[in-house]
Amino acid sequence: MNPNVDKFLNRADRWSEEMKQLRLISLDCGLTESLKWGKPCYSFQESNILIIQPFKTSCALMFFKGVLLDDPHDVLEKPGEHSRVARRIPFTSRREIVEMEPILTSYIRQAVEVEKSGLEVDLEEREEPIPKEFQAKMDENPALKTAFEALTPGRQRGYLLYFSGAKQSKTRKRRVEKYMDNILNGKGLRE
Repeated sequence: MNPNVDKFLNRADRWSEEMKQLRLISLDCGLTESLKWGKPCYSFQESNILIIQPFKTSCALMFFKGVLLDDPHDVLEKPGEHSRVARRIPFTSRREIVEMEPILTSYIRQAVEVEKSGLEVDLEEREEPIPKEFQAKMDENPALKTAFEALTPGRQRGYLLYFSGAKQSKTRKRRVEKYMDNILNGKGLRE
């Protein structure tokens, strides 16, 4: 057990009992525990397998390569509209987790086998269009363009989806302005 995860769980004001139960199940499957992105994360031979995520209305067990898992119980869901690889199982009570423990254990073991086998998600390259407001800022600020191109593809995609998600040009401009410093500092949208 990682002491940083202990601190996280002891500070949690919501979903503490549920996250502790998910933690026990994950550790019983032989995964290594750490705190990544501010949440309990579990890995196998230094490859991330799953993360425990607290939300307002639920907590979830999210599998990094969930799209590669068989889902005979139909419990895996996409975390968001634009998610392509990760899948999660949400919970609203400790009782749900206890009842699903055999299923969760089988999914975790399956995720470890996926990792052992070296399976990778074959993502078709989809280039997100660059909103004209963001392109204009990059044209007038070459450092911004360089910094954006240095970001990981996932971080780039996150920004482009966020900027493009605004219906009005003035909102897109405001979003670009707000996140320019993050991009220049090599940070993702939610960092």
